[in-house]
Amino acid sequence: MTLAVALVLLIGLGVGSLFLPMPYLVAAPGAIVNTTGDLEGEPVIEIGGADTYEHDDGSLSMVTVQYAGGPDHRLNFFTVMTSWLSPRDAVLPEELLFPADRTPEEVSERQSVQMNDSQTEATAAALTQLGTDYEAVPVVAEAVEGMPAEGLVEADDIVLEVDGEPVPTHTQESEGEAVGSGAVVEMVADREPGEPVTLLLDRDGEEVDVELETEEGEDGSAAVGVLIADDMDFPIDVDITVGQIGGPSAGMMFSLGIMDRLSEDGITGGAEVAGSGTITAEGEVGGVSGIPQKMVSAQQVGAEYFFVASDSCPQVSQSAAYGELDVVAVDTLDEAVDALETINADGDDLPRCEE
Repeated sequence: MTLAVALVLLIGLGVGSLFLPMPYLVAAPGAIVNTTGDLEGEPVIEIGGADTYEHDDGSLSMVTVQYAGGPDHRLNFFTVMTSWLSPRDAVLPEELLFPADRTPEEVSERQSVQMNDSQTEATAAALTQLGTDYEAVPVVAEAVEGMPAEGLVEADDIVLEVDGEPVPTHTQESEGEAVGSGAVVEMVADREPGEPVTLLLDRDGEEVDVELETEEGEDGSAAVGVLIADDMDFPIDVDITVGQIGGPSAGMMFSLGIMDRLSEDGITGGAEVAGSGTITAEGEVGGVSGIPQKMVSAQQVGAEYFFVASDSCPQVSQSAAYGELDVVAVDTLDEAVDALETINADGDDLPRCEE
């Protein structure tokens, strides 16, 4: 009788453990949105202030990862194990998306901010690629605690000059050099740590001179401890709508989608292209996570080519769609455009990950 009761309890505990909440996430293939098409009857990318065009063939699709789980919706052991055995899904530690020092609400808000920022950067990158001028005004977000700028530089200050030299803000006039916040960082760093620097600031319409002693920054160069963002002033209005999707990983595809909207002939040549990668205003493409699941989404909707940053190439072979897509590695928007031109010309000289 004792053994029978023990056996029943053991079986009960075993079955019950299958439904215990686990601190893991499941990453699965998510939504795919054609940046040159419509979403719920409305264009994904709408542009005002310029002639725009729609094209009936070809696509430039952003792909996503769908996450299940999290602190507020923990998955049970059975679901985690089933997903772990699936070739399409991935099981990840919960803290990768939900750090212990952030609430789920803060994570969601950060992803929304990253999405908005990526759309701004994508517009800047597209206009730079097209040779269209815009202004990038460096605005102080905050002064870092304990650094020389604390108490002297305020949020919303606009940096006009560094040591009497105007900060370049116009992209085409700068002839490829850094502008806006990037220029400020380079101009301050152009000295030995410990040497002084004078900033001319626009503070609520009044010009203020601030002299600061520099310190050694994290990269060893001179710094004063200000976080700066660019207030972009574009000659066109770009509105991108993708629903509740967050994060920065669609930046490259947004840039290509904007360029396609502004191109009378289009840039796809009728090819079905998907991809994932961040973008900077200078057109640099960055690696992202979730490539294996995103490739599955792309393959399911019939994409022929998949664009990724070189940094993402190690993830490609982990996908269930490996071998089903022509994966193209690009590190800049210019390289992505070149790859599209090669595809349009029916060429095979593409920079692939396996190379």
